[in-house]
Amino acid sequence: MTQFEHVTVVKQANVYFDGKVTSRTVLFPDGTKKTLGIMMPGEYEFGTDAKEIMEIMAGELKVLLPDASEWLHINGEGEFIVPGNSKFKLQVESVTDYCCSYLAE
Repeated sequence: MTQFEHVTVVKQANVYFDGKVTSRTVLFPDGTKKTLGIMMPGEYEFGTDAKEIMEIMAGELKVLLPDASEWLHINGEGEFIVPGNSKFKLQVESVTDYCCSYLAE
């Protein structure tokens, strides 16, 4: 899907890590939400409340998922799933464009 229709976009940005990671929240009529954002090169750790699907649309990064011992490498496009109530680490190698979907479990 290259665009979303009939949505509400929250005007205020979500800003993390001194502005190196930013996103905008997109709310859908069915109550679901996604965030669209950009990550600058760096190392980050995030915590989740809900299960998340991270879709990488461009960029290069490595992801260490909960309970994993090896990093997943994404160069270009890809996706990964993070369980709710967990933490994951990112090593972002180049500017990365992403879409995060939050799922009810």
